[in-house]
Amino acid sequence: MNIEFRVIDKSNYNQCIKLKTSEEQKRFVATNIFSLVQSAYEPNFYPLGVYKNDKMVGFILYDFDDEINGWSMSRFMIDEKFQNQGIGKVALNKFIKLFIEKYGHIKLYTSAEVDNTVAVNLYESMGFEKKEVFEYEVDGVTYKEFRMLAQL
Repeated sequence: MNIEFRVIDKSNYNQCIKLKTSEEQKRFVATNIFSLVQSAYEPNFYPLGVYKNDKMVGFILYDFDDEINGWSMSRFMIDEKFQNQGIGKVALNKFIKLFIEKYGHIKLYTSAEVDNTVAVNLYESMGFEKKEVFEYEVDGVTYKEFRMLAQL
């Protein structure tokens, strides 16, 4: 499967915004428009489009998180039209390789809602281990997530 990454910039941000999760996944992942705004105003946030055969099919946002003093894959999504095709696993595996090439063999964090079993299982299959449960609130909604860690 031919998967590649491209930096989100003025040539492709509209494609990124149009990517959508399934209805049941919306509560698990921030919108891509929110992620792009965040990356424009927060330091050390890096948005990438996931491409399959020259078409954007997903999105990754990674960053250096001062709170945990480490690198984090803070967003990962595949558009609902391209799910259940193995793209997520291939893209995540390729992202980990790209990350190692760029930063070396270091720790990489991610997180997932505790009841998002699809994401948790995917991350565990790629070597991430659950480390702790943490909670936070945004706009009156409390989120409960696993912090997961891969030693790359």
